[in-house]
Amino acid sequence: MKIAVYSSLQDEACQQTVRYLLESAHSMGIAVTCYEKICTWLKSQSLSSFSGHTDLGKDTDVFFSVGGDGTLLRSLELIRDTEIPVIGVNTGRLGFLATLQADDIQIALQAFVDRQYRIEKRTLLEVEIEDASANLTAFPLALNEVGVSRKNTTSMITVHTKINGEPLNSYWADGFIVSTPTGSTGYSLSNGGPIIDPNSKSLVLTPIAPHNLNARPLVISDDDVVELRVSSREDAHLLSLDSRIHTIATGQEIRIQKAAFPLHLARLNDDSYYKTLRNKLHWGKDRRN
Repeated sequence: MKIAVYSSLQDEACQQTVRYLLESAHSMGIAVTCYEKICTWLKSQSLSSFSGHTDLGKDTDVFFSVGGDGTLLRSLELIRDTEIPVIGVNTGRLGFLATLQADDIQIALQAFVDRQYRIEKRTLLEVEIEDASANLTAFPLALNEVGVSRKNTTSMITVHTKINGEPLNSYWADGFIVSTPTGSTGYSLSNGGPIIDPNSKSLVLTPIAPHNLNARPLVISDDDVVELRVSSREDAHLLSLDSRIHTIATGQEIRIQKAAFPLHLARLNDDSYYKTLRNKLHWGKDRRN
């Protein structure tokens, strides 16, 4: 068995967890390849390493992302369409995606050795824009959401929206979010969007602080194609794909649709999406119930 380990090593807790993961894998005879930043930090020349998606071996059985949800989102750029299962070890705060705790690393490794886990296929979004920047064209994917928002102004923007070529609405707001079910517990939720089961084959359209109270979040099929065009007093606005931000010329057409492949998220057999919701949102823990 072979695992890949990725982390931004942002704090001591994260660094200690990476060390523990590597030591545990070594003691169990599991082959390891590490993100090059980890090898540099460890000052190790003997560890196998990778620096991008082109040199991440497709013989990797599991990809460990050590950090928080943001770290797992960034790991998408390395995994892409390899179908390598990814599991997040949470050293951050909330952890809707990174659900494995550091104390359970050895249990998880043994579960992977014994094939006692399952795969959840999570929808990805793909963005298409004419005359897009090289960075956006090279990696136009998002796991949580794609959003547009204002830039260099406190004035609202107008987001003209179409679904499958048919006009839907022109939202006067601070911005607009197209979210996957995975991202429905993130930025969309903070703006009043619903929580969507990852197996529901849906997308959520959520305006950010809309001026009109009748502008509500809308759930659509993930087979639909969403087109956005922003009007603004400024010459440019922001486009975000998860945590990556690009500047886009005002008036450009932005086409958003389900990507041709999903992300394979690994879960241990005793874990579930609803268990995560109960734990993270403290459902059932209100003493008044």
